[in-house]
Amino acid sequence: MNLDDFSDLIERPDGGIRRDAEERRERLAVRPGALGRLDELGEWLSAAQGQVPVRPVEQPKVVLFAGDHGVASLGVSGRPAGGTYELVRGVLDGASPVAVLARAQQVPVRVVDAGLDCDPELLPAEVTRRRVRRGTGRIDVEDALTADEARAALELGIAVADEEADSGTDLVVLGDVSVGGTTPASTLIAALCGTDASVVTGRGGAGIDDLAWMRKCAAIRDALRRARPVLGDQLELLAAVGGADLAAMTGFLLQSSVRRMPVILDGVVGAACALVAQRAAFRAPDWWLAGQVSGEPAQAKALDRMALNPLLDHGVSVGEGTGALLALPLVRAAAALAAELPELPEPKAPDTVAADAED
Repeated sequence: MNLDDFSDLIERPDGGIRRDAEERRERLAVRPGALGRLDELGEWLSAAQGQVPVRPVEQPKVVLFAGDHGVASLGVSGRPAGGTYELVRGVLDGASPVAVLARAQQVPVRVVDAGLDCDPELLPAEVTRRRVRRGTGRIDVEDALTADEARAALELGIAVADEEADSGTDLVVLGDVSVGGTTPASTLIAALCGTDASVVTGRGGAGIDDLAWMRKCAAIRDALRRARPVLGDQLELLAAVGGADLAAMTGFLLQSSVRRMPVILDGVVGAACALVAQRAAFRAPDWWLAGQVSGEPAQAKALDRMALNPLLDHGVSVGEGTGALLALPLVRAAAALAAELPELPEPKAPDTVAADAED
């Protein structure tokens, strides 16, 4: 598999349609600029859908890729290593923040087991069971995946994107469910941005103390030494310091762009996968929105590199797609306004005005 092939497969959203949407916006009764960034979102959606006026977002879905990371055994996370299955149960039992918000917005949630480290019978029946391997290697001292496993995870993400596009999903809220996932994500971002471990090391969704932060920073530093020699090959990079869930999310993002299916990114894990995908296909980020600022320094660095401006900044760091899902009502509102606001009446021609005056 050559990820560079995606560069030829992905086209940008229709520029001509976007210009038509901008011209229509000029004709609306509400003055241009009065709706702020909602105007830009409506025009972006029109271009993505290829039509003016824009259609409402009717079939969004939350898609979460789940995996455990061997590096969590170093105590770099606020949660116990190997405990991701409990987070998955919380999502599908309706007890997590993303589950509550999805229920309130009537948005279905799909969880894909890409690399959980647990017995399958511990998982709810609703989980999409496509596990590439059980957990990942400890990226500070060994590869996360073999080359074949990385390829299989990427193909998993591509297949899930095709399934969603074929089922009529018109916008995806993308997130991850993991313990230790911010460590490989930060490593990928540091490697691709050419920066040091201390610049990208954050506290994670569960929050960690100073000693755990130091352990996390050291793990990223050591993983970076292993990442830099394979920077020229995105698949090798994901195998070395990524994970099954991260590789699957990368494949999902690339194939979603091929299928012209817009995606809202959540936190640092999604940002890392998006940055890898951008290296493979430079047009792909035109199909993505950054849902929120997570507070992770690595996320800010990745979004800046991709020129993606987050929609929200509410200090939400819980992960699992929660912040991105909070941005969904904003996107839906932009579509509704762009589609339903009335246009100004056409100005009358001079001869018509004169005839009306005579009457």
